[in-house]
Amino acid sequence: MKKLLSLVLVAAMLATLAVSAAGAEELKNLNTYETKARELETWNIHYSQAAADLNVLCNLIDGLLTNDNHGNLKLNAAKSYESPDGGKTWVFTLNEGMTWFDKDGNVQADVKASDWATGLEWVLNYAKNDSYNASMPMEMIAGAEEYYNYTKELTESEGADAVKALDAGEGSKFAETVGIVCDDEAGTITYTLVDQLPYFPSVATYNCLYPLSAELIEEIGVDGYRDITWEDLWYSGAYVISYYEYTNQKVFTKSPNYWNDANCKRFDTVTVKMVDSASVAFQLFKNGELDHVSLDQATLQGIYNGTSDAEYKDYLVEARPTKYSYQIHLVYSKNLEDGETPDVNWNTAIANENFRKSLYYGLDLTNYLARTNAINPLSCQNYVYTGNGVAFTSDGTDYTQLVRNELGLEYNYESYVRYNPELAAEYKAKAIEELTAKGVTFPVTVDYYISGSSDVAAQTAKVLENIFSTCLGDDYVVLKTNTYVSSLANEVRKPRKASIYINGWGADFADPINFLGQETYNDTAAYYSNAYSNCNDNDDPDLIAAYQEFTDLVIAAKAITDDMDARYAAFAKAEACFLNHALVIPCSYEVGWELTKINNYSKVYSMYGMQAYRYVDWEAQAEPYTTEEMAALAAAYAAE
Repeated sequence: MKKLLSLVLVAAMLATLAVSAAGAEELKNLNTYETKARELETWNIHYSQAAADLNVLCNLIDGLLTNDNHGNLKLNAAKSYESPDGGKTWVFTLNEGMTWFDKDGNVQADVKASDWATGLEWVLNYAKNDSYNASMPMEMIAGAEEYYNYTKELTESEGADAVKALDAGEGSKFAETVGIVCDDEAGTITYTLVDQLPYFPSVATYNCLYPLSAELIEEIGVDGYRDITWEDLWYSGAYVISYYEYTNQKVFTKSPNYWNDANCKRFDTVTVKMVDSASVAFQLFKNGELDHVSLDQATLQGIYNGTSDAEYKDYLVEARPTKYSYQIHLVYSKNLEDGETPDVNWNTAIANENFRKSLYYGLDLTNYLARTNAINPLSCQNYVYTGNGVAFTSDGTDYTQLVRNELGLEYNYESYVRYNPELAAEYKAKAIEELTAKGVTFPVTVDYYISGSSDVAAQTAKVLENIFSTCLGDDYVVLKTNTYVSSLANEVRKPRKASIYINGWGADFADPINFLGQETYNDTAAYYSNAYSNCNDNDDPDLIAAYQEFTDLVIAAKAITDDMDARYAAFAKAEACFLNHALVIPCSYEVGWELTKINNYSKVYSMYGMQAYRYVDWEAQAEPYTTEEMAALAAAYAAE
């Protein structure tokens, strides 16, 4: 382990290292993969909130802005944008010459400013789009919530068909209500917001603000667009889909008349093969049928230890972190296995702050992280709740550094930073005394659910069981692994059978409210509070007080819109409050290892939004990068 890490670190420091791959043959046709569980479910970019869909669709339609390989905002369909009043009004000016075309490249219509009004009307129209992607524009754009509520109420009273007839045309209810003005002649789109929101341009990378041609709707109808296929889709992006077979493969082909062809680099084709597992993908990589593969633990350890496929050891590359920040989410209102009877023992225990803190400080998750990264597990550790790289202060400080400052945490690559067995023992003793007085019996059972068909999940759960047992003692808590058949939501989450979930959350735009707004108390829009933790349904006064303290701090921070440094400082205090009360337990990041022919530092890289899978300006070569070569690329990237 240490030998390879030393090699990487030494190589990274050699900024002058000549990359032997500099003259390597360029890869023109990329072969990549997804597991079958991540097959695309819809071709309607406005109707999806799933990464599996958006990773495909972001290549097919261009939004106003995108990101570069450092995560900075980058012009795309818009050639400029500005705010004349400090962030309440935003004006985007479109590039000339953009067109909508079919899968064969035949031009269907010009891309116009009014297409962004048509797209926003679709998103906010309850009968057309249910509530998908409506939350951000409702929260930010003047009149958006009013229009959404209008369509929802009208749907219930007049019926869906009547509401589907609404559009964004001149004189429409939408045009009168919503703060968007589109000038097709000038090519400008003007958004009026509810307040000064300096981070609003980052929302322009996300699909809630994507365009839609009214002419397409005229051609295929509302229901036709709701269920649109790749064959009927109108494209405006870097690629079209030239072949698709469900759970088999999809082929992206370079759009023949792309408006930005002279200013970007594209593959001739990108073929995405659907595979059953990472081990299958590895075999395809060895056969030359894939150009990169993420390695599962068994394969990685076999290569690293030299017990199998040792010839690949010099090509092992540590991947860049994904945007998802993983947490152990605690459930505050849980039922027993019947899904109906309240689990009083658990609900009483988890409401106790000393009990929560014994878990927070008492779990050394290093071996759990090794299930993702067996070579360098501590590179996966998560210190706070909000994801890294989501927001930065005016001097370039990552927002998460502010939270770590509040918590007194420094980066630590030698041990799991939060683990404090002495402090955990103190909280454990206090919890036992307080909870015994309330009738709680020990050990407390922690019900954890995994898919019954996943051997990998079962092995990981065994590691987690051992961590609970070793760190906290079987006399105190016992992690019990249970299984579901096909649907975690229907079989576990809705009947409230689980005590904890380990979930990842990624930001949609560049602000901490993406994360903290999911956890606030007595807030119908807070996703995790309502769908997972059920914190609103536990009546323990101390728990309620802790949640209310956190929620009040979030509300106060959210109200600061004229000074982003002050906003982030206030959010950091709110997040530190959330963690100091141990209302959630930060867990991990996805930092795996791979074999790849792709320069990871050339790819779009953003810790929010949906742009990271745009196959634009990627560098790739015919042979895999070595560990040293990728380290040199990383050093050059860091120096940019």
